Amino acid sequence: MIEDDFIPLPYRFDKEQGRVQWKAPSNIALVKYWGKKQNQIPANSSVSFTLDKCRTITSVAFTKLDKPNKEFSFDLLFEGKSREDFKPKIVTFFKRIEKYIPFLRSYHFSINTSNTFPHSSGIASSASGMAALALCLMDIEKQMVSEIDPDFFYKKASFLARLGSGSACRSIKGNLVQWGEHNEIIGSTNLYGIPYPYPVDEVFKSYQDTILLVHKGQKSVSSTVGHDLMHSHPFAQNRFVQAHDNLIRLRSILAEGNLDDFIEVVESEALTLHAMMMTSIPYFILMKPNTLNIIEKIWEFRRTTQNHLCFTLDAGANVHLLYPNNEKKEVNKFIKEELIAYCENGQYICDRIGFGAKKM
Repeated sequence: MIEDDFIPLPYRFDKEQGRVQWKAPSNIALVKYWGKKQNQIPANSSVSFTLDKCRTITSVAFTKLDKPNKEFSFDLLFEGKSREDFKPKIVTFFKRIEKYIPFLRSYHFSINTSNTFPHSSGIASSASGMAALALCLMDIEKQMVSEIDPDFFYKKASFLARLGSGSACRSIKGNLVQWGEHNEIIGSTNLYGIPYPYPVDEVFKSYQDTILLVHKGQKSVSSTVGHDLMHSHPFAQNRFVQAHDNLIRLRSILAEGNLDDFIEVVESEALTLHAMMMTSIPYFILMKPNTLNIIEKIWEFRRTTQNHLCFTLDAGANVHLLYPNNEKKEVNKFIKEELIAYCENGQYICDRIGFGAKKM
């Protein structure tokens, strides 16, 4: 598909008002994307686990205006409170998608959104937030046409979400989601995320993700700035090749349930992501001392127990612990006895692999 395939034909129905509500999950990349081109196009392909409990719930009430407005008309509540500081990002999002959702200036929207995880927890909510909002807008569009094929509905929702936040396109559908054009992955595209198209062993379908909240404050450097620094990064091209190769390697790992090789790829990807930050110009560090303490504890635990616990990192200090469901009891004991001391205020979130967004 190409971008113009998402431009709708003239709407057949004229909705005066209504309300829709969706919940969309966060996700955690196994193979990271770091660096992007114009129009939210990734510099390299990525694949992620969709989470289950860490979600954004968004409702959109819409009322038709007497005539199209010059500006976008909306109000925004986050967890019941007005947040004017959130509005500029929504305006930017609406400008990017107006070509594909042409009714945006014809309605007033009341957007009410909340997270199932603490907003100050240091977990990026842009992916789940933009995914939930994109699905609400697609739900409204669906009411204005005679029929939208379900497959197209989710593809366009992912396409729209990507224009709000790149990784948001991986928070629409599927437990494992692939995003980014890759010549050895069937159906892959830069425009939207797709459910991972190859066999996946049962062990990965119930994988656990416990998120250790090492630092809940604002990051010193935003992900947007970090992505931009890849344009002049001396190691960028080698990094893109590495991600490409790791995606090929993961195909057999996921199919065979090879946990040892899974650990090697996932941890290498996490550390490479932060290596890119530390070797850009200007360079920066988002990990904290306790991030490193946790990593060393994980390595020691794995050596002494032969357990399959591993870690991954987003663009921040928090640590995602990934492990198979049948090792959950032993890992939870380790978290409580050894790792909780490195979490800010002792906080962590127990999550698991999920299966995508749902209408409410």
